[in-house]
Amino acid sequence: MTADSEANTPQAVDGKDEAIAMVGEQQHTIDPAVEARAVRKIDLFLIPAMIFGYGLVYYDKAILGSAVLFGMTADLELTLVDNSTVPPAVNTRRLSWATSLFYFGMLAGLYPMTFALQRFNIGRVLGGVVIVWAGICMLTAAVTTYQGLYVQRFFLGFVESVIPTGFMCIVSGFYTQSEQSLRQSWWFSSTGIFTIIGGSLNYGFAQITGGGLRRWQYIYLLAGSLTFLFGLFCFVMPNSPVSAWFLTKEERFAAVERLRHGQTGVRCTKFKSSQLREAIFDVKIWLVALMMASAYTVNGAVSGFGPLIVSTFGWSTLASILFQFPLGGLCFTVILLTGYLGSKFNNIRIFMLILTCLPVIAGCAIIWKSEWTYHAAAPVIGYSITGFFGGTVSLIITIGMSNVAGHTKKSFMAATIFVAYCVGNIIGPQLVWSPTKAQHYPALWLGLIICYIICILASATLYLVLRNENRRRDALPVDEADRAKFAFQDLTDKENPYFRYVF
Repeated sequence: MTADSEANTPQAVDGKDEAIAMVGEQQHTIDPAVEARAVRKIDLFLIPAMIFGYGLVYYDKAILGSAVLFGMTADLELTLVDNSTVPPAVNTRRLSWATSLFYFGMLAGLYPMTFALQRFNIGRVLGGVVIVWAGICMLTAAVTTYQGLYVQRFFLGFVESVIPTGFMCIVSGFYTQSEQSLRQSWWFSSTGIFTIIGGSLNYGFAQITGGGLRRWQYIYLLAGSLTFLFGLFCFVMPNSPVSAWFLTKEERFAAVERLRHGQTGVRCTKFKSSQLREAIFDVKIWLVALMMASAYTVNGAVSGFGPLIVSTFGWSTLASILFQFPLGGLCFTVILLTGYLGSKFNNIRIFMLILTCLPVIAGCAIIWKSEWTYHAAAPVIGYSITGFFGGTVSLIITIGMSNVAGHTKKSFMAATIFVAYCVGNIIGPQLVWSPTKAQHYPALWLGLIICYIICILASATLYLVLRNENRRRDALPVDEADRAKFAFQDLTDKENPYFRYVF
């Protein structure tokens, strides 16, 4: 942001949403054409940046699965072979821990990073942390032992934790409740896009036969270089619509005023312990966390072990990488489709979430129970349809962030969702037990099926909680003046009787 635009930004009232200094406590009429123009500019600025940013988060996690096919396992002794048995037994526990330690690092970073994003300038925090992330990513190429990789993965997860929570809070501060479903799905859809893009890049790196570095080292150098460029862009990210330098003064006013009806607020930099206490004892936050932890076990196994498992079916290294394309394409399509439908129709998000769980369960069952013969088709098909998990997780993010208000509470919800995300990603790789390969890793597939049943049950419970609370609030008297006044007081969803839950 320029010095002039900072000087022209209204100063937030202490303890209240910063939007109140711009639009006040009374409702205002805004020109629909100005509003539409403001939304279009916000979309053009934020959405491509967030797609690219979260794509990098996914890419440098997922490339571990491809890097192990390019010699990393041998170079860093990530697998141990016991030649005393016939056939030789392969132990992949070190690879499992290399995958999981990333998420332990993310667990350690989520709450402090989320606090920093609330308290300080978003652009400066994001920009600085992302540039550090770029350096850590490139340093993977310098790792020579599995212990060094463990350390690198932990700190990589720590700094990357700034991205998902930051993006969730940005979307909830710039868009209405009805718009958030599609916008949250847009940036999260890069999970699918970068599965394809990353697979294409890795396929290209697989052709390298010369040079002074191993093929897996080139992958990490490229990922780090792209991340550095994104870090430079992050420095111009505005805190909220109030300070969106790419909007005119009239457009900024419209961008803020239009958020009044949803009662979710824009941004408040004051940390409120009362909101934290409320969040800790709010059952819906923990139901959402349980849903996320259960749903993301699939990613922990797929991103770290997917290409390796596919190669078990007799496919070459290159073919195993190419089989990531249908998985990524389905993931991308389902995320955007559920996001679009969630923005188009009211209160169908939990219903769609449950529906997307069913193909994942079916895919796991197909992989587990089909024949793993040479070039087997059935397990590859089952592997591909597990890509429906992307829609499940995207909907969990949207449901979680659309159903809380109060900036401290929203920040806590965002961090908790991704703490649960980390838990799921830690559990997933640990279910891959090498000695059970001949039995098709039964602990993995049975464990994932159980997790998705838990996700369905938690989703149904959350639906009942939100529906019953809305019915109670609908019976209360309505004062339109109070509704307009409460919108930017930085009240939580429980404190504000005009807040309505979406499901």
